[in-house]
Amino acid sequence: MAAASFSSIFLNSALSLSHSKHRNFPNNHHHSWRGLEHDRTNPSFRSIVRAQSKEDIVIVGAGIAGLATAVSLHSIVMMLLSIITMMDKICALENIRLGVRSLVLEQAESLRTGGTSLTLFKNGWRVLDAIGVGNDLRTQFLEIQGMVVKSEDGRELRSFKFKDEDESQEVRAVERRVLLETLANQLPPDSIRFSSKLLTISKPESGGTMLELVDGTRLSAKIVIGCDGTRSPIAKWMGFSDPKYVGHCAFRGLGYYPNGQPFEPKVNYIYGRGLRAGCVPVSPTKVYWFICFNRSSPGPKISDPAELKKQAKELVRNWPTDLLNIIDQTPDDTIIRTPLVDRWLWPAISPLASSGRVVLVGDAWHPMTPNLGQGACCALEDAVVLARKLANAVKSGSEPSVEDALSSYGSERWPRIFPLTIRANLVGSVLQWENPVVCSVRNNVIIPKLVRLGPLLEHTNFDCQPL
Repeated sequence: MAAASFSSIFLNSALSLSHSKHRNFPNNHHHSWRGLEHDRTNPSFRSIVRAQSKEDIVIVGAGIAGLATAVSLHSIVMMLLSIITMMDKICALENIRLGVRSLVLEQAESLRTGGTSLTLFKNGWRVLDAIGVGNDLRTQFLEIQGMVVKSEDGRELRSFKFKDEDESQEVRAVERRVLLETLANQLPPDSIRFSSKLLTISKPESGGTMLELVDGTRLSAKIVIGCDGTRSPIAKWMGFSDPKYVGHCAFRGLGYYPNGQPFEPKVNYIYGRGLRAGCVPVSPTKVYWFICFNRSSPGPKISDPAELKKQAKELVRNWPTDLLNIIDQTPDDTIIRTPLVDRWLWPAISPLASSGRVVLVGDAWHPMTPNLGQGACCALEDAVVLARKLANAVKSGSEPSVEDALSSYGSERWPRIFPLTIRANLVGSVLQWENPVVCSVRNNVIIPKLVRLGPLLEHTNFDCQPL
C-alpha cells in the first residue's frame, strides 16, 4: 500500500505540473513564493495554512542541495505504461516527464545569494546537464584550463593542464548566487516557501512526519528531505553528531574588475607554512580567492567587511601582490570567514542517511572540507541519485517501498561519500603543514616530482544517467 500511495504522488504531479512553464526568477525575492508570512490573524492566512498543511514531499533548505533535489524530482522521466493504462485519457502515453511536486522550506526571507563561488568539476556538470541547466550556466562562466602551484615567494612548483590528464574533464568556478537562481527558475511558482524556519520534527502515531515551523505552521509530510546544511536540525534529530572543526579557517571573496580581470583561466595555488591561498577566474570580470590558515579554535564571528579584509591581507602581506590586489577589488558583501568542518560517517557507528521516510542530502549528511572541490558536486550527485531511487519505487515491477528506496540511496552513496570526506581532510592537513623541514620536502620533492593530477581527479568520474 505504501508504494501504491507513493505512486499517486507522481501521477498527481504529472497531471498538475507536467505542462508548467519555467519562469524568470523575480528580482524581488519576496514574490509569491513567500506563502505564509502574512498576518496570522487574517482568515485568508488560516485558510492557506489548512490548504497546505499536508504535503507529499517537503525539502528543508533552499541551498544547492535542496534546490537541486527539487529540480531533479521535477525533471524525472519515467515509463508509466503499466500504471496509466487504466486511465483512459492518457493510456496511449508511455514516456512522461513528471513534474514531481515538492515544497521547499527556506528559513531566510529570500534565496541566500550572498557569498562567493564554488568550483564544479565534470561530475557536477554531468548532474547539471541531467537536470537541464548545464548549458545555461556554461555561457556565464569561464572554463578553467589548468592549475599552477607556487611557493609563498612566487616560485612555480608545478603546473598542469586538465585536458592533458583527462580529455573529458571540465572545470568552472560558478557564482553561488547564479547557480541558486538558475535552479530556482526551473521550479513551478510557489515551490519555495521563505521565512519558514523549522522548529521541531516529530513522528505522530497517525503516520507521516510532522514539521512545526517557528511561525506556528504545522506541515504533515509523507517524505521529508533534509537539505539544511552543516548544522542541520534534521540530522541532529536523526542522531548525527555535530560536524567537527578540523583546525583551519578560511577567508573567501569574489574580486570584481568592471573593466575586465587580468588572469588566465587557471587555478592558482600558493602554499606556505600553515597557510595557503588561491584564486581562480570565474568570469571576464570576477575572480574567486581564498586564504586558508591554521587556528586552534574557530574564534569569534566577524561580520565587519573592513576587518575581514584587514585580517586576510595581514596573513599574506609578503606574498605575491596579485593576491593582495584581488582582495582590494573585493566588494564588501562577498567576503566571508568560515571555520572548516567535516563529519566522518563511520560504518556501524554513524546513523544511516535515512530514518523511515526522512532522508538527508548534501552537507546535512556529509559535510566535508573544500580541499577536493567536491562539496557542491557531491550534493548535486546526491540529488539525482535520490530522485532516481524514488522514481524506481514506482516504476519497478516489485513496487519497493519508499523506505527501501531511501535506504538504497544511502547504501549507494556512502561508499563514495565516506572516502572522499577522509581524503579531503587528509589533503587539507598536508597542505596546512607548519614544520619548515616538512614544508620544504613538500615543495621541493612531493609536488614537483611525485604528484600526478590524473589519479587525484579520479573521484570526478561519476556516471550520471539521464533522469
